[in-house]
Amino acid sequence: MMKLGAFLPAPGHHVAAWRHPEARPDGGLDFDYYRSLVRTAERGRFDMVFLSDGAGVRTKYKDADELSRQGRMVHFEPMTLLSALAVHTTHIGLTATCSTTYNEPFTVARQFASLDHLSAGRSGWNVVTSATDAEARNYNLDKQPEHAARYHRAREFMEVVTGLWDSWEDDAFLHDKESGRFFDPEKLHILGHRGEHFSVKGPLNVARPPQGYPVIVQAGSSPDGQDFAARWAEVVFTVQQTLDQAQVYYRGLKKQVADHGRDPEDVKILPGAFIVVGRTQAEAEDKYETLQALVDPVVGLGMLSYQLGMVDISGYPLDGPLPELPATEGSTSKQQTIYDQARRQGLTIRELYLAVAAGRGHRFLLGTAETVADQLQEWFENEAADGFNIMPDYHPGGLDAIVDLLVPELQRRGLVRTEYEGSTLREHLGLPRPAFGAAARAAR
Repeated sequence: MMKLGAFLPAPGHHVAAWRHPEARPDGGLDFDYYRSLVRTAERGRFDMVFLSDGAGVRTKYKDADELSRQGRMVHFEPMTLLSALAVHTTHIGLTATCSTTYNEPFTVARQFASLDHLSAGRSGWNVVTSATDAEARNYNLDKQPEHAARYHRAREFMEVVTGLWDSWEDDAFLHDKESGRFFDPEKLHILGHRGEHFSVKGPLNVARPPQGYPVIVQAGSSPDGQDFAARWAEVVFTVQQTLDQAQVYYRGLKKQVADHGRDPEDVKILPGAFIVVGRTQAEAEDKYETLQALVDPVVGLGMLSYQLGMVDISGYPLDGPLPELPATEGSTSKQQTIYDQARRQGLTIRELYLAVAAGRGHRFLLGTAETVADQLQEWFENEAADGFNIMPDYHPGGLDAIVDLLVPELQRRGLVRTEYEGSTLREHLGLPRPAFGAAARAAR
C-alpha cells in the first residue's frame, strides 16, 4: 500500500495560503481548528500527520514591514499540540519535528515516550539538525554550527535517546501489590553514556514506549543526511521534482540502508507532493491562480531567499536569471533542488519565487483526482517512492479536496487503505517493532 502523510502547517503550504478567502489566518493557535484538520486526515485514512517546526522565526527579513507580511509566524509547539490531539483521535499517527542541535537527549526521549503512551503507540519523531542562524541565536549562539558538526552531534544524540528508551524491558513493571514488587530490578538497565557531546546516566523515568521506539522520521537529503537516514530513519521525507531524480535518490538510499545492515523495506521514502486538485482541470487551475494572485512580491522574494539558505537576493533584477550564489550552512539539498529547477525551466527570479511559492521546492501536482493519481501511481510503481507526504495548498479547503476527491480515487485503484488495519503507527507503515536493545546491538 502507498503510505500517506498529511503535512499540516496551519494555513496550508502555499506562501499566500493565509490570505485565501476561506483560510483561517489565526489557525496556528486554535486547537479546535487543528483538531478538525487532523480528524479530516484520519477520515482519509492517512498513515500520519506531520508537523514541521523550528526553534525560532525562520524567515529572512530586512524590516518590520516585510516580517509583517508573512503568514506562518506563530503556531503551537508541536509536542504540546500532538499530546492534546492524541485524545481526540484514534488511529492516525502523530509526528512532530524536534531538533538534535538545540535540545538534550533525555528531554526528547522523555517527551516522545510520553506521547507514545498517550497515543497508544502512534508517535513519530522527525529528527532535524536545524538550518538557520535565527534558531542558533535563541540558544546562546551567534550562528549555527557547521553542517557536518550538526550531524556528528545528531548521531550521538540518537545513540543516547534509543538507549534511554531501552531503560526498562517491556515487562519490567510487575505492579505486584501482594509481594510489594513494583518492578523487576533485573529488567532495569542504566545507560551510563559518556561521549563527546553528552554525558547521560539514565534511566528514563517513563516506561518503554508501546512501539518500542517512536517511528523515526528524517528529512535530510544531503550526503550527511542520507547517511544518517540510512542508519536511523524509518520514514524519509525528501525533495525531488522529476521521476529520474526520485528514482536515483530512492535506489541510492535503499542501497545505503542495506549497507548499514538494515532491511531496505524497513525504510519508507515519502517525497513531498504539493497538490491542488479539482473536479475538473479548469477548477484546479482556478484554485491555483487564486492563490498565485495573492503572492506578495516582498514575501515571495523573502521566502525564496530563505529556501536558498538565507542569502540576500534583493539586489538582483527580478526578471533576470538566478545568479550563482555562495553556499550556506542551511538545507543544502533543498537549495540544490531549487537551483536545478531554475536552470531546468529557465526561470527568472520572479518566476522562480512564484513557482516556489507553492511547493517550496517540492513536486507540484495540479489537476483532477484521476490525473493527480496517475502521477502518484507512476512514482509509486517505478521505484521512486513508497508513498508521499501530502502538502495541501490551503486549509481547510485544500485538505478537504484531497480527502474527498483524490483519496477515493487512490482507494478505487487499490493503492491506499479503505480502513485502518492496526492501531499503531508502526502497524500502519508496515514497520517492525524494535526488540529491546535493538539499537545498541546494531551500533556494535
